[in-house]
Amino acid sequence: MSANRFAILCRRFTAPPALPVGGILLLAALLPLRAHGQTAPEHSAESIRQMSDSFESLARHVSPAVVEVLVTGFGSDDENDKGSGAVGRERSLGSGVIIDSSGYIVTNHHVVEGAERVRVMLNATVGNESQPFALLKPKGRVLNAQIVGVDKTIDLAVLKVEATDLPTLPLGRYDRLHQGQIVLAFGNPEGLQNSVSLGLVSSVLRQPDPDNPMVYIQTDAAINPGNSGGPLVDVEGNVVGINTFIYTKSGGNEGIGFAIPSGIVRYAYEQIRQFGRVKRRAIGADLQSVTPELAGALDLGQDWGVIVSDVDPDGPAEKAGLKIGDVVLGIDGQPVDSLPIFTLALYLMNTGTSAKLAILRGKEKLNLDVPVFEPKQDRARLTELSVPERDVIPRLGVVGATVTPEISELLGELRIPSGVVVTGTVVNRLAVDSGLLVGDVIHSLNRTPITSVDGLRTAFSQLKPGEPAALQIEREGRLTYLTFEQP
Repeated sequence: MSANRFAILCRRFTAPPALPVGGILLLAALLPLRAHGQTAPEHSAESIRQMSDSFESLARHVSPAVVEVLVTGFGSDDENDKGSGAVGRERSLGSGVIIDSSGYIVTNHHVVEGAERVRVMLNATVGNESQPFALLKPKGRVLNAQIVGVDKTIDLAVLKVEATDLPTLPLGRYDRLHQGQIVLAFGNPEGLQNSVSLGLVSSVLRQPDPDNPMVYIQTDAAINPGNSGGPLVDVEGNVVGINTFIYTKSGGNEGIGFAIPSGIVRYAYEQIRQFGRVKRRAIGADLQSVTPELAGALDLGQDWGVIVSDVDPDGPAEKAGLKIGDVVLGIDGQPVDSLPIFTLALYLMNTGTSAKLAILRGKEKLNLDVPVFEPKQDRARLTELSVPERDVIPRLGVVGATVTPEISELLGELRIPSGVVVTGTVVNRLAVDSGLLVGDVIHSLNRTPITSVDGLRTAFSQLKPGEPAALQIEREGRLTYLTFEQP
């Protein structure tokens, strides 16, 4: 597709007197045609028609692989939740894209979070008949879906439906994405099934939250609630990202949408299919972005990049020679100028067991081969280890998970090696004010040892109205009591 055709498409015929860039390009495209005797309106109409046909063809190709995700269960209390892990009963809609013809679908974790039941509605196939009349027919098939695995940090989930020969879309190469590239967002905004919007890649690498190492594609393609989990595709129909959230003050699209890059999607999808979860990657060291103030104070010689702020004692990074104060210049041959770039490189690196780091130590440049491993303690995974509809205790106001050896590894060494860990809190006005927080481990209730979610539920149900209750909990390595009264 030629640049001139894109320019013609982008021209706004009701533009104000100040001619926009698209209009300037359009004039540049039409002037030579006048010299050859062809009128501008005729060429303009034909070019726009060809462009329209191209996008129509692309939509016909992409839409069958886009699904609507229907969820009932427990989900975040959007109005009050400020990262507290609070959940409430709800129904929700989202989108997804079929990656494998045998029924594997990618969507967002937050779309299916707390799901009691997940169903997927396939898009009805529209042939050569008139689309307006074809779309008045009954909607596509609705299939029950199983959650294969999720990752809350990446905000990705993989679903499986029992079907074969489904239409699919390929995952595109993230390294080929460029700022200014035209992309299309597909999904079901506000439940409006099978919608498509057009926009540009505003940034190929955006970190909206400086405290979160995740990076995203930023786009101005219209994305609204319900688009979550749907694909962001290029003009060839490759999935370059999975739409995940928007920046908005009104609640609707304001031209700032974010999508998970296809490279991260590919890694997470393959990990979830193989292991049921995404294995973390770490090097046994903490890093932070270099700021001008930090560079000046430490006399680093450059005011950008990534500096090693801590190294695990006797860990693999220390044994490989990495030291506090080292500035990381590159990983596996790719330059690193920020923490998000380093984090992304760990996700995108090949399946090797080590990373080749180029570092600056004072004025000396060194190359170190640093092992990459999965950290055992990862509290971020706690919310992935319970099923809200099964593990919820609404009147206590928590979702819990029985402590297992796997959970113990995530929490670190516990003072008491059994109990129930709080993985979420429940929005329920009838719940007691227990003071429990996500990550707390409940060891006993009124001296009754708690060793499972069922045991906690039974002990709580046996409390009499007005009876005082004392929970012995472990919070950040310290034992304490929380008290409340059964209403």
